[in-house]
Amino acid sequence: MGTRRRRRGPILIAGGFVLVAAVSVVGALGLGGSSGVGDGDGAAQSRSSQVVKVGKGTLTRQTEIDGRLGHGPEVPFPVKAEGTVTWLPQTGRTVRRGETVLRVDDRSVVLLYGSLPMYRDLDVRRSEATGPATGGSKGAGADSTAGPGAGTGETRERGARVTTTPLRGMDVKQFEANLSALGYTGFTVDESYTRLTADAVKRWQGDLGLPRTGRVDAGDIVYAPGAVRVAGTSVRVGAAASGNPLSYTSTARMVTVNAPATDMSWATTGSVVTVGLPDGRSVEGEVASVGKEAFAGGAPGDGADAGAGGDGGGDGGAGKAATVAVVITFDDQGALGRLQSGPVTVRYVEKQRKDVLNVTVAALVALAEGGYGLEVPGSDDGGSGSGRFIPVRTGLFAGGQVEVSGPGVHEGMKVRIPK
Repeated sequence: MGTRRRRRGPILIAGGFVLVAAVSVVGALGLGGSSGVGDGDGAAQSRSSQVVKVGKGTLTRQTEIDGRLGHGPEVPFPVKAEGTVTWLPQTGRTVRRGETVLRVDDRSVVLLYGSLPMYRDLDVRRSEATGPATGGSKGAGADSTAGPGAGTGETRERGARVTTTPLRGMDVKQFEANLSALGYTGFTVDESYTRLTADAVKRWQGDLGLPRTGRVDAGDIVYAPGAVRVAGTSVRVGAAASGNPLSYTSTARMVTVNAPATDMSWATTGSVVTVGLPDGRSVEGEVASVGKEAFAGGAPGDGADAGAGGDGGGDGGAGKAATVAVVITFDDQGALGRLQSGPVTVRYVEKQRKDVLNVTVAALVALAEGGYGLEVPGSDDGGSGSGRFIPVRTGLFAGGQVEVSGPGVHEGMKVRIPK
């Protein structure tokens, strides 16, 4: 076999993408210098003189996804009051415990904090009976009770014997906890609505300018988890208080993302993300909740999906990728500045590798023999000649860098960037 075997040169890589080039015969893999055959000198003259070093550190690949800064989803107020709306708050107003949400028939509907809805009237139960009284104060007025008023008692009202029984339930305890938080005393916060509770309610009603009845109607109160921001109204003053006349959001700003349902590995409660604001600043946020349903073309209420199914066909999301709503919150609301709403960019870590050798992607060479390599310039070629090629294994690509490994690679090693 007297014929000399010709060797094919490398195919160049630039910016992480393979550039297929018709490169002539160059030095053999692992050997320095040019082949001296054919147009090898021309190949040598086309080599770049730019040299970089192999470094060591952490590579982090981030993915960006669009989101929107706001106050979270709107929730309707469960208003049970019936009558005519006589006052409404302005959109954007913050309402706190004990404050008026709206007025119906010129009567305040008050916000309290809790998770249970106001589903019944709160009052001391009364029952009349015939026959002689067995206890209590005879001849007393309607507010008289036997004993301290904490339990069942008897009174005389217009000659009839009246038995009072406390109303019991967790909704009572929730209401009494709010009454106590507003500064009213003289009763025990428990599951019993007693005459002592009613007495405190009378004082509260007097402060609100309401009739001092000691009874709380289901329409007098609405509950929310905490202070709320009025999001909008669906009625005008003078209209009937029916349906959901008001809606609210959280007072805290948060970001909502409609994340592709096919890539939810990052969206776990407690995960830290970076949010890029419209003014160019970035702040740290945390995944607070992840939806349990996927929607075609975006979550309900998303602007991109606003017209979906408008013709009644229900096909508005056909062909669109399914998404899941992800809510991101911020511990430091001040870091958001004065911005209340707007488009943002959410960046999350897709992959990360710590303490790995890495080099700029532009230094990679695709070898004709297969795989990738790095070109180590010769010590006497002046930085322009063809050096030797070291095969490497590639790992994570991130931020214009690539993880490299192999027996001939070490930190600080100089390699040439192909032209």
